[in-house]
Amino acid sequence: KFARYFNVVDSFDTHAKIPQHFENVDKAAKEGKKVGLISVGWDPGMFSLNRLIANAVLPKGVDYTFWGKGISQGHSDAIRRIEGVQDAKQYTIPKEEAINAVRSGKTPVLTTRDKHLRECFVVAKEGADKERIENEIKNMPNYFADYDTIVHFISQEELDKNHSKMPHGGSVIRIGKTGFSEENTHVIEYNLKLDSNPQFTASILVAYARAVYRLNKEGVYGAKTIFDIAPAYLSPETPEYLRAHYL
Repeated sequence: KFARYFNVVDSFDTHAKIPQHFENVDKAAKEGKKVGLISVGWDPGMFSLNRLIANAVLPKGVDYTFWGKGISQGHSDAIRRIEGVQDAKQYTIPKEEAINAVRSGKTPVLTTRDKHLRECFVVAKEGADKERIENEIKNMPNYFADYDTIVHFISQEELDKNHSKMPHGGSVIRIGKTGFSEENTHVIEYNLKLDSNPQFTASILVAYARAVYRLNKEGVYGAKTIFDIAPAYLSPETPEYLRAHYL
C-alpha cells in the first residue's frame, strides 16, 4: 500500500514469492506513479545481479551459491522458539571440500547437505532437557533436517561475549565453458565477507533509494528489481566523474 503514495525500496527475501510480490507492488506503484523497488539486499540483490551477468556472459555453465560463514537470523529465531531454549545463535558454514571443488573449475552435483554445515550455540534454560532440544533442532524440517548440524550448549555469558555480532557473507560462482568443443573453462566468483549483515544490507538499500528517487524524477514509475536499475543511478557522482575515474 505504501507504493501508491511513496517511492519505496524493500528487501523482501522470500525467493519463491517474489513474482507475486512484484505484481502487487507494480499495481500500487503504477496507480500512484511512484517507483517500488523490491528485493534489494545481497541475496536477493547483489548476488542476483551477479548471477544474471555471469549467465549472460557464460550461457553454457553451472551456478553455485554458498552462504556464510555467518549468522542466520531466521534459523537462530527458529531455535529460540523451542521450549527450554533461552537464547541461541546459528552459523551457516560452507563446506570447504565443496566450495574448493567448485573454485577449481569442477561442476559437481551437490546436495543441500553437501554444500553447508549448520553450527548452533544454544543457551538452555535451567533444568531444560538438552538432549530433547538437540534432537528438535537437528530434525526441524525446512531449517536443519537436510543439513549436517552441530549443537553446542553454552552459557549466556559466553554467547554474549563471543557471538554478539552479526557477520555473514557468501559466494556466487558460475563455471562456464567456451570453445567449439567447450574445451575452455572459466570461473566467475562474487564474494562477500561482512562484519555486519544488517549494516551492509542497509548500505545497499540507501544506494538504491538514491536510484529510485532519480528514476521517479525522470518520470519512471511501477515496480522494479535490481535487474532494471542502471549502475550509474546508484552513485552520487556525475556521469563525467564515473567515466573518468571508474571506467
